[in-house]
Amino acid sequence: SVIGVFGLIYTVCVFVSHKKPAADVVAMALLLLTVAVPPAIPTALTTGTVYAQRRLKKKKIFCISPQRINICGQINLVCFDKTGTLTEDGLDLWGIIPSEGSRFQKVHKFPSSTPLPWGPLCGAMASCHSLVVLDKKIQGDPLDLKMFEGTHWEVEDSSITQDGSGALSTCIVRPGPKASSAPTEGIAILHQFPFSSALQRMSVVSQKIGEEQYDLYMKGAPETVSSFCRQDTVPANFLKELKTYTSQGFRVIALAHKVLNPGKDVDVSNLEREDAESELEFLGLLVMENRLKQETKPVLQQLAAARIRSVMVTGDNLQTAVMVARTAGMINTGSKVILVEANEPEGSAPASIAWRLAEDCEANTAAPHEVHNNTEEKITLEEETCNYHFAMNGKSYQVIIKHFYSLLPKILVNATVFARMSPGQKSSLVEEFQKLDYYVGMCGDGANDCGALKMAHAGISLSEQEASVASPFTSQIPNIQCVPELIREGRAALVASFAVVKYLTLYGLIQFVGTALLFWQLQIFGNRQYLIQDAVITLLVCLTMSLTEAYPKLAPYRPPGQLISPPLLFSIILNVCFTIIMQTCGFLLVKQQPWYVALASQRHCSPGNQTMSDSSPGGNSTSSSTQSNVLSYEDTTLWPLSSINCIIVAFVFSKGKPFQKPIYTNYVFSVLLALQLAVCLFLFFADIDAVYSGME
Repeated sequence: SVIGVFGLIYTVCVFVSHKKPAADVVAMALLLLTVAVPPAIPTALTTGTVYAQRRLKKKKIFCISPQRINICGQINLVCFDKTGTLTEDGLDLWGIIPSEGSRFQKVHKFPSSTPLPWGPLCGAMASCHSLVVLDKKIQGDPLDLKMFEGTHWEVEDSSITQDGSGALSTCIVRPGPKASSAPTEGIAILHQFPFSSALQRMSVVSQKIGEEQYDLYMKGAPETVSSFCRQDTVPANFLKELKTYTSQGFRVIALAHKVLNPGKDVDVSNLEREDAESELEFLGLLVMENRLKQETKPVLQQLAAARIRSVMVTGDNLQTAVMVARTAGMINTGSKVILVEANEPEGSAPASIAWRLAEDCEANTAAPHEVHNNTEEKITLEEETCNYHFAMNGKSYQVIIKHFYSLLPKILVNATVFARMSPGQKSSLVEEFQKLDYYVGMCGDGANDCGALKMAHAGISLSEQEASVASPFTSQIPNIQCVPELIREGRAALVASFAVVKYLTLYGLIQFVGTALLFWQLQIFGNRQYLIQDAVITLLVCLTMSLTEAYPKLAPYRPPGQLISPPLLFSIILNVCFTIIMQTCGFLLVKQQPWYVALASQRHCSPGNQTMSDSSPGGNSTSSSTQSNVLSYEDTTLWPLSSINCIIVAFVFSKGKPFQKPIYTNYVFSVLLALQLAVCLFLFFADIDAVYSGME
């Protein structure tokens, strides 16, 4: 724009000094201004995005927000959900650990030739779920389904009437042929308190068929369920037993039970959840095995090699999450894991944070470091502890947000595992990372991650649907291979868009220099010359330059994210200098040739190739007496030079590696440049009057 304004002033000075009409001065000044600032630049920014979106669609990655594709090229941190994203969707039932008399009993492993014996634990597994029968097939949550299959019971949708309790719409479960014998025909599930990620539990009210007693069964996160149980029913080694399995990567669910108002009738429809879910009896732990997906580890290694951070954000147990992070390669072998435990104020005691090394880390297990809100807040680590990762749960994260917010940036820079995170906390975490100038990607199943997927710069939902409103991007292939693919295409689209913008900027400046030099002679390029440069060269270059595909390997650095950046400005300035020198030399050298003839009569800025009938008074006598038409030698020199310059610039700005494949892999663009160069050279050296007169 600044150059265009200088050009406008230059044009006014030249034409006013030659006493041209005001209308002509204004027209030519505006012409030079629009030449310097091509109006197609904003549109050019979308070309790389359009082609990248098409390539992503071929890879089963769909986009409902194309403007975010370029942002993907800047991603340097990716948050991953665990279950269904890093690990397999389905869970395998590994075993059940019953609790009787406040003590854990022998593990009952699955599969087993011996069916699970009848008891409250079996009743909980058979009824504490939200399964239904649709088209003669049991449908519902995969965890519920695996748990229920372990009992060998069957689900039946029905409506029954029971004396003394009224007519109730209910789901009935009955013992199957392979189930252990039970003293009841089945269990009627009368009411559900549904599962909530925030509450981390669900419960049901049920009744054994033929009995008047009402039972409440609960399942959920072990820490949550145990807090609703009578402490005399919870084993003393509960936390130790829980940690034994979660540290091995197992997913653990706790089960509990109570009899509702024994000997009294219960109004199920008006039952309050807070009243029902209290004073429960702890039944035991359900252990589920959740395997890593085959693609998880190679993708995380690929991101690490490209210096892109990977962070796990899950609703699962902290020890389980840490173990999965180690197995997946998020936490390297030998790295220290520091568990961050923050506690709310209690009585006169202020809020506090404890830092302790995980048991399986090679570290000196000294006493935890305490940080209180009335002391100097520091994270004190041994000097040799340079390779470490913080891990915390949602409760600690919330306390840190509330009481130790100044510590949060220091923690987030080295934090890798966030467990027991609610959907709201996931969104908050993404926002806090963005405040630290991270470009954040979020990859999840789109269920509990909707807020975080929308909050992230690039949210990727793993779904079988073609597009999901939960996130800007949806991958139909249910693994995290889509993440590096999206980053590669984002980088390629960003580089391609900037290349087209740089080309259009240089194209405008190339025309600006040529037009300004001709204005000095009160000449201008012919309309057909402008048309050829605009449509045959520039338009086709802009349409094909971005066809170059993304480079298959992620580079360990990102492309510039802004047009006003030193590398981009430096390349434009160098090319502008080259353009000015080349066209000025051509303009001056042609005047030194013995055959040069200046135009004898010049209308106000007439087309440069306008034929002349009168010779210049001061021109060469031999040339002026020739019978053939005399052309504008300045125009005939500058137009081929500027056209070839445009082609050279298009080639130079198609850089290729490390963000795009080499230019020769873009066959359409390569052939186009070769043809354009051949035509320009032909017009430059051919001596065909019909061609020149046709371009007047």
